[in-house]
Amino acid sequence: MSPEERRWRPGYRALKIVRGPRGSRLYSIHWRTTKGMNGWLHDASDRWNMSAIRRLLPSSFSAAPGDLEALTRRGEEEDPQALGLAPGSLEQLWQGVEALYQSGAHPAIQCCVRLGGGVVLNRSLGLVSGRPYRPGEIDPEDVMGLDTPVNLFSASKAITAMLVHKLDEENVLRLDDRVADYIPEFARHGKGEITVRHVLAHRAGLSKLPPEAMDLDLLAQPERILEVLCDARPESSPGGRLAYHAVSGGFILGEVLRRAADSPLRNLLREKIAIPLGLRWLGYGVPAEQVDQVAINTATGFPLLPPLSNILRRVLSTDLDSLVRLSNDPRFLTGVIPSANIISTASETATFYQCLLDEGQYRGNRVFDARTIRQATEPQTGWELDFTLWAPIPYSLGFMLGSRSLGLFGFDNPQAFGHLGLSNVFTWADPERALVVALLTTGKPILGGHLVPLLGLLRDLGRVFPKTPG
Repeated sequence: MSPEERRWRPGYRALKIVRGPRGSRLYSIHWRTTKGMNGWLHDASDRWNMSAIRRLLPSSFSAAPGDLEALTRRGEEEDPQALGLAPGSLEQLWQGVEALYQSGAHPAIQCCVRLGGGVVLNRSLGLVSGRPYRPGEIDPEDVMGLDTPVNLFSASKAITAMLVHKLDEENVLRLDDRVADYIPEFARHGKGEITVRHVLAHRAGLSKLPPEAMDLDLLAQPERILEVLCDARPESSPGGRLAYHAVSGGFILGEVLRRAADSPLRNLLREKIAIPLGLRWLGYGVPAEQVDQVAINTATGFPLLPPLSNILRRVLSTDLDSLVRLSNDPRFLTGVIPSANIISTASETATFYQCLLDEGQYRGNRVFDARTIRQATEPQTGWELDFTLWAPIPYSLGFMLGSRSLGLFGFDNPQAFGHLGLSNVFTWADPERALVVALLTTGKPILGGHLVPLLGLLRDLGRVFPKTPG
């Protein structure tokens, strides 16, 4: 491969890919920034492919500042000063979202923020199609709208968990019931004592799924997915080691819900949550005729090298690029993947969390009992090491939790509860601030230039919305 240089977005002036000595399997990959030249070596035997290299070449999904307004859609927002916020504070916050977009990592973003029950920020930015932005070529039909449906990925887990808690509230099932009480064949290979609670808490010992579990053709054959789960051998004893169940837990809970309620999972979600909250999109996938309306996901950011690439493969049962391709496949979008394919909008997701923050009430109607929400959000771990993610993650029975220092949802929000989704989907509620945030993104970076503006945005959310007294 001969050396080639490409113009890149501002801040990344040029990129050069140079093959090593003849016979070598090494590539030297360099990117020149405004601060000089950086680079690394990569062994091509480690499944390096040109699609990964292209992710470093010019895209860019960012736009010139003058074009941002043409790519922006705004919904109804309450007067921030009437809510006691400093003048200009929300525009400062939105500038943080724009900076995240300008990093080039996210083709499109939706952001909805609620304070004290009112919507103070409801905007979208970017292009739905995932195509790179080109100056002067903005198609209004391609601009991300407030009602454009987006995949929540793992943020789906919190909603599926609340469906489990709702059926527990209605005495349809109990959290300490064994999974095998509903799925007798699940007891194979010593799994008979795994409970619903263990699955919600990521302690069922089934965090890993074989690669064939990611075969999209299986989504049309749920009995085959169930067979994979029943044949799985546990990695640890029930209630033992904490290990994030990225995909497996959702399939287990989904089948328990279906059998306990004798109802399709899609119907349960619509009946118990979406319809009471007045949500149009919120559901597992979409009908085939609506697939084209769902925002396209795009693999962005720097290519991943070991050990991070290995960790991600263990979590996802596939590599990141493959998962992003799968997520845009009609089979994925029309299937039911309880832990990873709820389709919604930022506004709808914020409505769901507002209901939880309001102790289960929505517009005078009770959707959840307050006790159910307390049960679902009560901490189950401290900063215990998660043996899937290899990081200390605080969990409840279905939610990820905040921290007194820097945590998953920013800074100093120990009572916050929510869930992240691949890879910069943030959904949470913070009772101490009366705050709800739903940030949905279509770029799927792990490492890249987006990290600095993302941390800045999370920091600003804590600054703009201070804790309320008492």
